[in-house]
Amino acid sequence: MYKVFVNDCPIILTENNKISTKYKTVSFNPLEIKAIVTDLFENKILGICLICKDLKADWQLFKSVFKIERAAGGKVINLNNEVLFIYRLNKWDLPKGKLEKGESIQNCAIREVEEECGITGLTISKFLGKTYHIFEKKEKMILKITSWFLMDTNFKDELTPQKEEDIEQAIFKNTEEINTALENTYENIKLLFK
Repeated sequence: MYKVFVNDCPIILTENNKISTKYKTVSFNPLEIKAIVTDLFENKILGICLICKDLKADWQLFKSVFKIERAAGGKVINLNNEVLFIYRLNKWDLPKGKLEKGESIQNCAIREVEEECGITGLTISKFLGKTYHIFEKKEKMILKITSWFLMDTNFKDELTPQKEEDIEQAIFKNTEEINTALENTYENIKLLFK
């Protein structure tokens, strides 16, 4: 199953034709993808479930409709078992950013977290998965595929949010603060806490 978000509304791709969902369920048709995304951008629908005959093949067809942008980020845990969050554009988020040419996805994740938060001493402990969302840029639909890594750090200095990226805060949060932050974040980020 894949969940792709458009304005925090999901497009669910699955082979399970008995899936329990509150969204309209239709057969996957690659010719309707752009219209579905447009309806989501225009808030005409709040989500949709596409039933696939061959999930792997249909996912490739789905991706072929868009320009792909790859990114990576981290869910960073400190010695107090707190998670690193950034506050940008009135939402709590996790640090992430675009993959540069010739860069490995792991190096991208570490570089972006370091740049966005002014942190050092990061160690990747495991791959968490990928998230997907669609946005528009210069009248083109972009599918952003973000690879996420669980990271550890013993960093104890003051964090420095990257202001030129509109990051207002970089802060470690405890369990209670995480739950509050997740009330004001993106659906993709919530998936990393399930």
